[in-house]
Amino acid sequence: MTKLFLALHVLAAILAVGPVTVAAGMFPRALRRAQTDPQDPAARSTLHTLHRICRVYAALGAAVPVLGFATASSLGVLGSGWLITSIVLTAGAAAILGLLVLPGQDAAVGAIEAAADGPSPSSVPDQRTARRLTMLTGVFNLLWATVTILMIIRPGSTTGA
Repeated sequence: MTKLFLALHVLAAILAVGPVTVAAGMFPRALRRAQTDPQDPAARSTLHTLHRICRVYAALGAAVPVLGFATASSLGVLGSGWLITSIVLTAGAAAILGLLVLPGQDAAVGAIEAAADGPSPSSVPDQRTARRLTMLTGVFNLLWATVTILMIIRPGSTTGA
């Protein structure tokens, strides 16, 4: 059962966190493009698509820690320091994504749509929004990279590597 949990955990991490990482990283550039011309339907469509990818795969990403706990429990390592560190970092990444990145994207998409619908360019989000989302996404990605490294080189690894 441990191998099954581990395989599902790794697959969930690749298939759920990977798309969020890529789409969230692409979002600020797409936002900058939409900011220059809020009337451009392709720019708005790209922005909507990237935000939807982030939302959907973030929800699917909830399977990663669930399967991680199942794997850790079956391995008997729930009290290990490397695992507790990984849990804290994962919670931090989830908080950044759920409380800062996704709402920031949502607000930016709404502002672009408002600018496209009305004549007021003042509703277009400024460059600080794109920079802030770039920074937050970078922190999110760094946290996930750190968790991945901890999972690979964890102390007491049975691989001997």
